[in-house]
Amino acid sequence: MKVCIIGTGYVGLVTGAGLAEMGNDIICVDKDTSKIEMLEAGQVPIYEPGLEDLLESNVREGRIQFTTELKRAVEASDICMIAVGTPQQEGDGSADLTYVYEVAREIAQAMTEYKVIATKSTVPVGTADQIKAIISDLTDVPFAVVSNPEFLKQGAAVEDFLKPDRVVIGTDDERASEMMRELYSPFLRTGNPVIFMDIRSAEMTKYVANAFLATKISFINEMANLCEHVGADINQVRVGIASDGRIGPQFLFPGIGYGGSCFPKDVRALIQTAKDHDCPATLLEQVDHINLRQRDIYLEKLNTYFNGDLSGKTFAVWGLSFKPRTDDMREAPSKAVIEALLEQGALIRAFDPKAQQTARRLFGDRVYYAQTAYDAADGADAVLLVTEWNEFRRPDFDRLKGLLKNPVIFDGRNQYDAARMAQRGFYYVPMGKTPVEPVMDPLAKNPSSLEGEPV
Repeated sequence: MKVCIIGTGYVGLVTGAGLAEMGNDIICVDKDTSKIEMLEAGQVPIYEPGLEDLLESNVREGRIQFTTELKRAVEASDICMIAVGTPQQEGDGSADLTYVYEVAREIAQAMTEYKVIATKSTVPVGTADQIKAIISDLTDVPFAVVSNPEFLKQGAAVEDFLKPDRVVIGTDDERASEMMRELYSPFLRTGNPVIFMDIRSAEMTKYVANAFLATKISFINEMANLCEHVGADINQVRVGIASDGRIGPQFLFPGIGYGGSCFPKDVRALIQTAKDHDCPATLLEQVDHINLRQRDIYLEKLNTYFNGDLSGKTFAVWGLSFKPRTDDMREAPSKAVIEALLEQGALIRAFDPKAQQTARRLFGDRVYYAQTAYDAADGADAVLLVTEWNEFRRPDFDRLKGLLKNPVIFDGRNQYDAARMAQRGFYYVPMGKTPVEPVMDPLAKNPSSLEGEPV
């Protein structure tokens, strides 16, 4: 099929590459000339594992192309997918639909025959109705508007698109239903479903899914804080509840909180939608509050250890992106932590395997950008583990201890085993558990002999 995708961010590029991989003819459109020039030169403007290779092979086969000419792309396509940004608005947290509606107007002006217009962007309930109204005011050409939300996890987006656990399509048009079914049929040969529903339900599905996952994270963080106060071990509690099939293990890892382009924005947008319809989402308001509070709790732990004086202290920040396997720092906990530390006069030595350039655009020369995790730790007063990259899971602890002024780790992701860290001689501060003092007894069990035990 012939598809144009308007917007070349995470969603647009992954969708375009994935559809091209199944033999469709794809045109990716963006107003940003520099971004299109990069793509035409074989450079991918974002980091997403597997995306560069997928784009390269489909460009080589002639199944995908890039342009700034939206009119040409619309005329050449059967389906037009809107994948532009819907950023959070200042103040009320609602989704800013300026770009979505602008694209709808341009599509209307370019249409000469029936088109299916699908929203891939995350948009609130009622957006499809507005798109219909905008296009109907500008053209008499027949069309259908479809809600086709994406469920892509950054860091695993390519795999998620090529092997989806479900595809949700909201439509009230039979012709559009058949075209969308044909488009996605190659992806669902394993039996995973295409779920058809009304448009408003499809628009809600994406928000509800993300809000539920965010709720699980905030719930386990709330319980972790309680466990710390009553003397329970949240990791043991987590294992105990995750073994219940009704609950499951996913998104139940306590830490410094979630970030990224989806969970914070979507939770707040859903809260505002609820307010707009006089149906307050009290639970979701607390989900957002608890998530932001986790960063404050993390900073409180630092201030407690350093007696409230962080001025002149140097901190090695391990991890800048909001999660591993991406360079995205939108709503990343690292941003709030670093800004707070800089305000208190601390010095930052930061390292991230992929997000260094993103961080430079945010912090400029206020931060030292280390070449390695060990470079970041050199001369630091403590390590702050903020993002759980695999590179940080099994460092050389003896080397690390020799580089630090003090063998102290503030683990915002609970990556390490507390008892083992104490045996290694570290003062270890996890989330949701009390800090662990280093074992000073020279006759204590050598940590290197703890074969088979968790890190």
